[in-house]
Amino acid sequence: MHKFLQQETFLGEADCSEDAKTSTQVKAVELDRKQALLDQATDPEEQLKLKLEMAYLMLDLEQRSEAWDLVHPLLEPCINQQQWQYAAEICDILFQADQADSIKALAHGIWLGVTYPIAADLSIALLQHFVDESPDRSDGAAVAAATACYIADIRTEGEERDSLTFFTNQLLGRVARSHSQVEEQDIFNFWVQQLELDEPTKFLPRLSTALDVITEHQWWFDRDALRANIKD
Repeated sequence: MHKFLQQETFLGEADCSEDAKTSTQVKAVELDRKQALLDQATDPEEQLKLKLEMAYLMLDLEQRSEAWDLVHPLLEPCINQQQWQYAAEICDILFQADQADSIKALAHGIWLGVTYPIAADLSIALLQHFVDESPDRSDGAAVAAATACYIADIRTEGEERDSLTFFTNQLLGRVARSHSQVEEQDIFNFWVQQLELDEPTKFLPRLSTALDVITEHQWWFDRDALRANIKD
């Protein structure tokens, strides 16, 4: 299973560089293996899964345009078939591919990840990308981090809840420091209240507005039509 949340890592000298080279070689071999499996696959969902796995390997191998070209045509069929998890994964890949419309792809992925109850770690990873792409003092980053906390709270339980709640709280704390140099807990609590980050009915519409700005109101799918099909 692909791990969506990325932790910062630091590549040292010598041995680590050699390990990275070996890892690249292993991933190249794995990519070839996936391609061979794809050539033999006949089941549409198996083909889709293999292409997504291949695209993530391509990103690791810095084959970014190839990853984009592989999965971009898959987004519309996934939306039409209501395969929301796969559609959000595609948007994640398109963002990481670092192409001209990658930031728009991120906005689409976030919308899908917040609107539909897909895997919490993927939704949170997409929101983490938003935070990482935002400038210091950005209210949008604060809203994205608050949304990540909200998703961790409502979609998870057990060990996953503990892990993702810790992760998203750390993310929100990082945003608080970059946004307003917040370090103390009481000041953090005040900051959250001032920005209304404890009220989903307030911060979720603000996130929607931010996504509209990112996409320049040029959405790749009809959000109203998709909302109309959501079951209560």
